[in-house]
Amino acid sequence: MKKHTIRILFLFFCLSSFGQEENKSKTKFTNFLANSYYSINFGGIFYPFSNDNLIDGFKTETFSRNWFSGRMLLGYKIKDDLSIQFGTMRPAAWFKYDNVNNIGYDRSVWINAWTLSLKKDFNLSQKSSFYAEAGIANVTRFGFKINDKEIYEDAHFASLIYGFGFQYWLSKKWRLSANGTFIPKSTKNNQPSISQASLGFEYHLQQVDDKTAEEYASNNYFFPKNILQISYGTGEIGFGFNQFFGMSLPVGNFDSFGIPIFWVGEIKAQHALSVTYQRLIYRSEKIFSLDWGASATYFQSREGTDVFAFSIFPVLRFYLWRKPKFDFYMNYSIIGPAYITESDIDGSETGPNITYQDTMGFGFFFGKERKYNFELRIMHYSNGNIFTRNDGVAIPLQFTFGKTF
Repeated sequence: MKKHTIRILFLFFCLSSFGQEENKSKTKFTNFLANSYYSINFGGIFYPFSNDNLIDGFKTETFSRNWFSGRMLLGYKIKDDLSIQFGTMRPAAWFKYDNVNNIGYDRSVWINAWTLSLKKDFNLSQKSSFYAEAGIANVTRFGFKINDKEIYEDAHFASLIYGFGFQYWLSKKWRLSANGTFIPKSTKNNQPSISQASLGFEYHLQQVDDKTAEEYASNNYFFPKNILQISYGTGEIGFGFNQFFGMSLPVGNFDSFGIPIFWVGEIKAQHALSVTYQRLIYRSEKIFSLDWGASATYFQSREGTDVFAFSIFPVLRFYLWRKPKFDFYMNYSIIGPAYITESDIDGSETGPNITYQDTMGFGFFFGKERKYNFELRIMHYSNGNIFTRNDGVAIPLQFTFGKTF
């Protein structure tokens, strides 16, 4: 499954929690988060693209299809048997027209859908249930050109999405799922239907009781309430870290070495300076915390375009190693709504000025009472294929210094 599918919108939950009653210990979920869940599903996706979708005079005898696909969702339980879900569905690899007109042209068609739907559960027993789903989908398709001639046009439209499935409850937290999801054909947009059959799970967050929350709050593990950071990165050191975590690092004859958990981007920043503020929302006993943050970033592209970006975002932080003199962590932030001042950078189209910011980093809290912070961070800006133009921006490795308070 390619890395784009991990862009699940946990931001929806984080922003919705800001208005909740202040939780002084931060060891209990807000009311909103306590009724939330996430769902991860993998399976086959089916869309009957054919030569009929191409303009007259262009066709191929063969097609390349990768059926494997994923769907990622975040949900909120309005009632025990009624939820609202927000997420994304897409194939692991794009559909491809092979050797168009037998003259060596191979062209791909990209398809992506973000969805908002209602899910109704019908209990069959104490451990099993059936569900029905209906809602709307934001469908984006990237077509292709040959010698500047549009052979299959781009499309961006709203559609109905519906589905059904069966779930088996392993516990209050875990449910196994078998799912069927459908987006109907759009004749107006020259788009065939999309169907997905998948298997996966739901994980429902569970609130801890007051006694447990107090025990967590009184332990000696450090979780900063506020962090102020300043970061600088330069393209002179290259984009190896970005490429490694985007599984696109060239090593010898192999051009896709790495781990597919982040993004790179067509546009490369030569210089980047960021100021970031983060505030704690929730902390577990020892390992995990959830923050929200705000940032202002200036970067200059390789061809000298000056760009400013402003974002709010969620941050997942995992403490990997706690020692008497430092705490070592990894953090991850995706789908932070951002405003970027340029939509055409060095001749590449990044889509609308409203986009998303993603960050990933490793760092330490150190010093007396852990008042200081050092972090290595990579960043990315793109619109997640919500729109038809999405040439992302890669921010090089940033050296980050921070102060906790």
